This record gives sequence, C-alpha cells and structure tokens, in this order.
Amino acid sequence: RRGLIMGIWNAHTSVGNMLGSVIAGAFVETNWGLSFIVPGIIIGAMGILVFLFLVPRELSPPVSSPLCYVLPKILKVIKIPLPPPYIFLFQGVAEFAFCLFFAKLVSYTFLYWLPNYIKSEAKVSSKVAAYTSTIFDAGGIVGGILAGYVSDKYHMRGVTCVIFLILAAPMVPLKNDLHYYYYYYLPPVLLAVCGLAVNGPYALITTAVSADLGTHKTVRDNAKALGMVTAIIDGTGSIGAALGPLLTGLITSKSSWGNVFYMLIAADIMAALLLVRVVVREIREKLAGAEDDVTIIVPKLRGGKHQDIDDF
Repeated sequence: RRGLIMGIWNAHTSVGNMLGSVIAGAFVETNWGLSFIVPGIIIGAMGILVFLFLVPRELSPPVSSPLCYVLPKILKVIKIPLPPPYIFLFQGVAEFAFCLFFAKLVSYTFLYWLPNYIKSEAKVSSKVAAYTSTIFDAGGIVGGILAGYVSDKYHMRGVTCVIFLILAAPMVPLKNDLHYYYYYYLPPVLLAVCGLAVNGPYALITTAVSADLGTHKTVRDNAKALGMVTAIIDGTGSIGAALGPLLTGLITSKSSWGNVFYMLIAADIMAALLLVRVVVREIREKLAGAEDDVTIIVPKLRGGKHQDIDDF
C-alpha cells in the first residue's frame, strides 16, 4: 500500500497550496504584506511544535520475545552493489526523472499563473480568482490518492502515470474559454479534473516511484541509493518547475494564453512519451507474471532450533 499511503501523505503539498492561496486572497486587496507575514507566522509556529514534540530517534517497541532481536539480524537481503554515479542509468530513473521534469512544468505553471489567468479571463477580482484556484489543488489531492491506489492495485506505476498524463492533455485547453461560462458549474469541475490529472503522476513519481526505485533489489543494500534516486528525480523535476512559469511569463507578454496551453499540452505529451519504455516493460512483466523484486534469504534451522546469531 505504499502508493496509497504516500498519496495520502503527499496531500499536504496541495493543502499548503490551498492555504497559501486563501491567505493571499484574503489580504491581496487590503494589506498584501500580510500575505507573507501570516504564512511566516504559521511556519514558525509549526517549527516550534516539531522541535518540541518530534522524537529525533527511533523508539523500539516493547520486546516480548528474544526472537525480536534475532529476526532483524538473520534476515539478509542479497547485495548487488551499484556505484552511485551509475544510479541515473538504472532502469526507470532517467525516464521518471525527465517525465517529472515536464509534469512539474505543467503543475507549477498552474500553481503560479492560474489565479492571474482566472482574473484576466473571467474578469473577477483577485480575491475571487485566488479562492477559485484552490479547486485545482483540491483535485490534486484526489489525484495523488487515486494514482497511488490504482498503481498499488495493478502494480504498474508507469502505466498509471501515462493514463493520468493522457487524461490531462485534453483537459488543459478546455479552460481556455473560461470567460464564456464562468458562472456555471462547468469551470470548477474542469479545474478539479485537470488538477486530478496533472498532480496525480507528479505526486506518484515524487513519492512511491522514487521509493520503489531507491529500494529495488539491485540497490537495496546501498544506504545512499534511496536518497540519491529521490534527489535525481526530484531535482530534475525542479528544473521543470522553474522553467514552466518562466516560459509562461515570456509567452503571455508576447502572445495570448492559448499558446501557453499549447505549451502545457506538449509538455504532457512529452511526459507520457518518456515513459513508453517503462510502460512496455511493466506490461511484459504483468503478462509474464513476474514476481516481486524483494529477495530475502532466511537461514535454515538446525534440529528445529534457531542457529546462534554468530553462525550467520
């Protein structure tokens, strides 16, 4: 249930985006400086709570049997070392890293520019635009959880991401006519569905996919593998997160919003195409009934009794 659990956990990012938009919308027309001061106070208060209550070390549960001491030591995982510089070449890391580049490009473009777009196209106040943009992040919460659940159920992370990306591509330009039907029910639905489709693969890749690749059997005994895989994937995605809003500003200054949506559609298509090899491999493994990548060696017992720990 890694995908589902991490999808629920990753909802905090969208909740933070929604809270930030609401705070900014509340003060943007009266005292915009509070849009920075209030979030800063919240961050400081949460930092104090973490400092006071977070346990910085692992607490062992009550031990009822000596076996609790023995099992963690007698279970050995096969070690196939992989030098850190070559982790980027490990199957799936490069594909998901560049896929996240385009997925974050789309997601962060919406995050930074959606309120401005709603204000200019729907002809509403900045406050209403900020509140309306939170619908996109609400859909993103559902998308992250749904993507995690589906990928857990079918054990196909890449296929799940591609399905969401394909769903997102046609949803993006539908909001281009936002000013024609803003006061009806359709625009909020489009925003929610688009947020679901855009943030679903983004949340899945940054959490469950990174954890899967970092704990794969070929690198599982490498203590740095998980951190390096996560850093490579998320770092590549962060470049797209910076590039998307930048390109949007350049495009809107010289042309219309329609060209921005064409850019976002192209980014979604590129993200899906980059996972073609992963999708083919997952489908083949599914048809072949491939086993899980977890390989554990359990020592045999002598005469029905556990061997001494020094024998292993």
